[in-house]
Amino acid sequence: MDLKDTPLTQWHQQHGANLAEFGGYRMPLWYKTGPIQEHRAVITQAGLFDTSHMAELLIEGPNARELIQRALTKDLRACLGGHPLEPGRATYGFILNEQGHLIDDAIVMMEERERFLLVVNAGTGATVTKHLLHLGDDLDVTVSDLTGRLGKIDLQGPAALNILKKVLKPNKKLETGMPYFGFIGHYDQLQRGISSTLGFPVMVSRTGYTGEFGFELFVRPPDLLRFWEQLIEAGAEDGLIPCGLGARDSLRTGAVLPLSHQDLGDWPAVNHPWRFALPWKGGKFSKSFHGDEALLAAMPEADHTFTFIGENGRKVDPGARVLLDGEDIGAVLTCATDMAVDRVNGEILSLASPGAPENFAPKGLACGFIKINRALPPGTSLTLQDKRRALPVSLTDDIRPDRTARRPWPAT
Repeated sequence: MDLKDTPLTQWHQQHGANLAEFGGYRMPLWYKTGPIQEHRAVITQAGLFDTSHMAELLIEGPNARELIQRALTKDLRACLGGHPLEPGRATYGFILNEQGHLIDDAIVMMEERERFLLVVNAGTGATVTKHLLHLGDDLDVTVSDLTGRLGKIDLQGPAALNILKKVLKPNKKLETGMPYFGFIGHYDQLQRGISSTLGFPVMVSRTGYTGEFGFELFVRPPDLLRFWEQLIEAGAEDGLIPCGLGARDSLRTGAVLPLSHQDLGDWPAVNHPWRFALPWKGGKFSKSFHGDEALLAAMPEADHTFTFIGENGRKVDPGARVLLDGEDIGAVLTCATDMAVDRVNGEILSLASPGAPENFAPKGLACGFIKINRALPPGTSLTLQDKRRALPVSLTDDIRPDRTARRPWPAT
């Protein structure tokens, strides 16, 4: 298999990254610092991720919004606390097939009234484009696959804003702040007013895949390496370090964020912790979307996805069996160790928890998602069994407490 490189692959190699295949790309798993330190840096300081393997689609035309309403599970008429999506804001949802199974999940960013940017997963750009063109064959709309034509960096952690201000030209919007899932600037247009001090345009989105405060930054590929190195240099005094997919996976798991085609896959996209991605209102869907009838029909018999947490940091492999009093009731989808959490007097605390004791040094707790054949209440004790070990866990509504992604904009 011929693997693709991002504009930063050579930098990763030169700086000791452990590279592996992901989504058809050679991507860093971790650097010399290791995934534990990288995970904790995002909780306490800042981490920088190369996410240029992600795919982006541009949807534009008089019927662009109508196409997204057909394809996306989220209702664009009421996705901002009951208000419609508007320019400069984004939302998250699923794109399903006729059976209600996941094609991909996506963040939809409304640039203008008739222009939207969809961020989908690595390797799915062509598939999602084909699906959207099929759904919109009667609409006045254009779908363009921008895969490889955008560079993307994720700057995550409590120091992210301070670092970002060092590399961008002064702008009032960065002083007054932006809401969670808001964005400013443009990846290819300087006139949008957000640019690096090196002179190229930047789109700044207050989103990410870690559960912590931070940004996703979009630039043109020729500018990506300069921007990455600029951020690394500017963030050194704030503790910024480059991070790989290892920390990205453990952070997103502790934040209860799904991985497409692992935690959501070729089964009905219902009965899971990500209910917010579906347009529920009064026990029914607030709009029609592709696959909606199949979802409703499948719901009574579909498996249930739950969040679990372990007693220590030991993990099992994906696919491990889930046992309830010795009965096999399902399988593990994701199992990771959140190295920023531990139990203190029976309470789970994070390095970011205000109530964490002085010199709190968490050993980490295993956590993740299981898919099982029945509904069970939080607190239910289960055993996860793979070829190496039996891991006692309990179902939980949440994992890492005191996550910062949704906190108010930091004071300047």
